[in-house]
Amino acid sequence: MVVLNRIYTKTGDAGQTALANGDRVAKHALRVSAYGTVDELNATLGMARLHATGDIDAALARIQNDLFDLGADLARPAMEKDAEAGYPVLRVIDTQLTRLEVEIDAMVARLEPLRSFILPGGSALAAHLHLCRTVSRRAERDAVELAATETVNPIAVKYLNRLSDWFFCAARIANDEGRADVLWVPGGNR
Repeated sequence: MVVLNRIYTKTGDAGQTALANGDRVAKHALRVSAYGTVDELNATLGMARLHATGDIDAALARIQNDLFDLGADLARPAMEKDAEAGYPVLRVIDTQLTRLEVEIDAMVARLEPLRSFILPGGSALAAHLHLCRTVSRRAERDAVELAATETVNPIAVKYLNRLSDWFFCAARIANDEGRADVLWVPGGNR
């Protein structure tokens, strides 16, 4: 369990921060950017939850917790050294990914097929979920960029990819199961 007796430590005043394994890196390091974007995603998800109720709110709460797992995963490099930590290292696992896929399939089954691209908007919840989708895509790009040069849990990258799809489908569900989606009209304002 985490105990925070003090919020400021002054250890980052020179532009460095500590990773979960204790290594110190620049605050602009790719790894810090990747888990920082996941943190930003979690904050945007918190805003979306202001408009959510029932099952969707419960799912969003679960995803927020998963995002903390994901941030912890990205904040700890060198998966091959996990056994040396002396305690169970938190990594995103297949069951978290599979749960997203099952939920996406269930949402898609409730929706009519798309015949046009949709614009972010409609209900307040849908608009916020579209923002979550775009931040999730950025987090995925950051994780993929990090994975090009450092060890990254491949399930973490897959989770971010599925999560953006999950947000897209959930936004459509929030728009009266797609009936209130705002459709793109190509060249509609020429």
